[in-house]
Amino acid sequence: MLNYQRYQRVPVMQYPEREWPNREIVKAPVWCSVDLRDGNQALIDPMVVDEKLEMYELLLRLGFREIEVGFPAASQIEFDFIRRLIEEDRIPDGVRLQVLSQCRKEQIDRTFECIRGCRNVIFHIYNSTSTLQRDVVFGMSRDEVRELALQGVRWVREGMRDFGGNLMLEYSPESYTGTEPDYALEVCNAVIGEWKPTPEQPMIINLPSTVEMTTPNVFADGVEWMSRRLDRRDSVILSIHPHNDRGTGTATAELALLAGADRLEGTLFGNGERTGNLDILNVAYNMFSQGIDPKLNIENIGEIIAVCERCNKMPIDPRHPYGGKLVFTSFSGSHQDAINKGMQALRERNSKYWAVPYLTIDPADIGRRYEPIVRINSQSGKGGVAFVMDSYFGFKLPKGMHREFADVIQKISEREGEVAPEEIMAAFRESYLDCKEPLHFRRIQVTDLSNETESSFDTKVSVVYTEYGREKSFEAVGNGPLDAVGRGVRESLGREYRILDYTEHALTAGSDSQAAAYIHLMDADSGRVTWGVGVSSNITRASVRGIFSAMNRLHEGASQNGIGV
Repeated sequence: MLNYQRYQRVPVMQYPEREWPNREIVKAPVWCSVDLRDGNQALIDPMVVDEKLEMYELLLRLGFREIEVGFPAASQIEFDFIRRLIEEDRIPDGVRLQVLSQCRKEQIDRTFECIRGCRNVIFHIYNSTSTLQRDVVFGMSRDEVRELALQGVRWVREGMRDFGGNLMLEYSPESYTGTEPDYALEVCNAVIGEWKPTPEQPMIINLPSTVEMTTPNVFADGVEWMSRRLDRRDSVILSIHPHNDRGTGTATAELALLAGADRLEGTLFGNGERTGNLDILNVAYNMFSQGIDPKLNIENIGEIIAVCERCNKMPIDPRHPYGGKLVFTSFSGSHQDAINKGMQALRERNSKYWAVPYLTIDPADIGRRYEPIVRINSQSGKGGVAFVMDSYFGFKLPKGMHREFADVIQKISEREGEVAPEEIMAAFRESYLDCKEPLHFRRIQVTDLSNETESSFDTKVSVVYTEYGREKSFEAVGNGPLDAVGRGVRESLGREYRILDYTEHALTAGSDSQAAAYIHLMDADSGRVTWGVGVSSNITRASVRGIFSAMNRLHEGASQNGIGV
């Protein structure tokens, strides 16, 4: 039995005046990527300088204007990487490098040494304020922890005397989620009072969900509560830094935006300590799916995946939102059918808005392809098979034919597992287009009898075919080529076939276009029915090939059931 009694419920703030549930996200926040610091420190094999450069260049292309590039006092690699960015003039105008330091003088001094010559910097200092860490890690009182934060601010101001660049201060009460709200406010307001930001020169107060401890609505309450009570609020950029310990990092971020957060810190695809950081791309694509400009250049998710997997040396999960290989894939037959109908409706209605069941966005809008949308296995239905035949190969199977061909694919999938589109086409060709035994149609000549008043029929056909390899022929008349061929088959083969349905369409455009004809045929003697398919540049030949295809399928079915033909 789970020993759940070992765990205490995290206290919930009593905050009935909350207003965030009635708000909507209407614009993008300020984005700050921490891939090169928080993300990098969580890698099994941290990035070397060249890999950090590749990730940094990607972040610039994506449009990030605030990038936490490292913890320069923590390691020489971090220090050297930041120096290279500065010395090689790799920092575009309008981009701020963010550097992290604990509230310790030797670390702050080392950080200033590292950023010498940088034009625009966010100097990010932090100390843990949580009840648990004050007790078991630092053994410090509330007053002592608050004084440590204030001393960190003073050391940063001292370092600014010889810096010369544009510096913005960021302060984080680390483990904010485990800190008493009144104490977190006390420390943050003390820091604000010490730094004295203005609307023209604001500072950042960053509230980290360093460890996600409760539901996202509780965090949102804390953000709104703080936002309403922070001193000099018009001079403060309120930032959040969610982690994902409970698997709700994205929800935490989105509710915090409703609650008044101006800025989000996170990583691409959520790489980070334990279960990871906030997935910035998830939030950005969510905004995009709601018609909001995310203010990031995220049209080519394939490039983002390639760089992240190469630099982080970790794969993107196949089910990861937006980026996973399977997220625009459907195995369920009912889903496949709905996607098929949705895509058809979208084309027919020429709608300016995307609206397809089970696809929240058009995969093409973020650089994905339609081909992976539908994959066929033993759980797939007739709609999915029909969708593959249409979208991949241009065969628009009549609705009445969907079940018959789906049963063919079902048998293959039960035997072999997933069936690729090429395998589906091969089965279609074998079952219909190449079904030429025992009766193989060779050629047809059609004569128009409409001017011959003595004839009650308007068409004469001369058909050559082989039966078990022996060439045979017949001539017949009828009202149109198909009626004439049907009469000829009855007289030549001694069997009565009835055409129940007939459909045709062009496969390709242009002078060399091909036509596909679908014939639903019934053996009048046995009552058995099947479909046949023919393809030709001439619609009459395509139709006759469809009749012979269906007759052969009926013969094959009769042979398997022990019925004489």
